[in-house]
Amino acid sequence: MDYRKLADLSALGLMLPSSIAIGLFAGYYLDKWLGTKPWLLMILTLMGVASGLISLIRGVSKLKDSDLE
Repeated sequence: MDYRKLADLSALGLMLPSSIAIGLFAGYYLDKWLGTKPWLLMILTLMGVASGLISLIRGVSKLKDSDLE
C-alpha cells in the first residue's frame, strides 16, 4: 500500500470543505465587526468555494500526472 498516495488523497478530500469554512467564518466575523451583513459573508464564502475548487483541480491533476510516471 502506498501511504504517500493515501495521504495525498485524504488531503484532497479536505481541501474544498476547509476553504469554504475559512471563507464562511471570516465573512461572518467581518460582517459582525463591520456591520455589513450579509455581504462579506456571501462574498468570502464564494471566494472560498472558488479557491477550494481551484486547489482541488490542481491537486487532482498533480495526482493524475504522478500516476502516469
